[in-house]
Amino acid sequence: MARREAITEIMKNIDDELVICNIGFPSRELYDIEDRKENFYMIGSMGLASSIGFGLAIARPDKDVVVIDGDGSLLMNMGSLVTIFANNPKNLTWIVIDNGAYGSTGNQDTYAQVVDLCEIAKSVGFKNSFNFNDIDLKEIIGSSNASFIVYKTEAGNSDAPIIDLDPISIKNRFMDTIQF
Repeated sequence: MARREAITEIMKNIDDELVICNIGFPSRELYDIEDRKENFYMIGSMGLASSIGFGLAIARPDKDVVVIDGDGSLLMNMGSLVTIFANNPKNLTWIVIDNGAYGSTGNQDTYAQVVDLCEIAKSVGFKNSFNFNDIDLKEIIGSSNASFIVYKTEAGNSDAPIIDLDPISIKNRFMDTIQF
């Protein structure tokens, strides 16, 4: 399965949740699959989708927040695992699409090919740490603890077009939607 297909599958489970999407091709693919004002598309800032999602979950405990991240971005910001676990925002669902590659920079291998990200999250203390194929995502979103989910895919990028919104427009549209 390709990352684009994984994002399509994830979005079948999204209703009014706020979605923060990882940089580059994942954001382009999400934009092409299902653009919605509740989506925040990362432009730059590799490794920070989880941090942005965490801040949003803390600021808006009344809204469920879903982060669509990549294995390379998680590996770049491993400290977010500990921070999110320690604060345990029950309204945060963090989905890491693990394709074993830095997809937006040329598909160079990541170390996720030799480590188990789900087991790392469990070792940090995440009670809700799952492989995507083992769960019903609708049941996990908004459960009693922060959730960490690994979705294994093949490496590679689709031909999704460039997002035709500039970063300021993306930010303003999202901020208007979440009423900050």
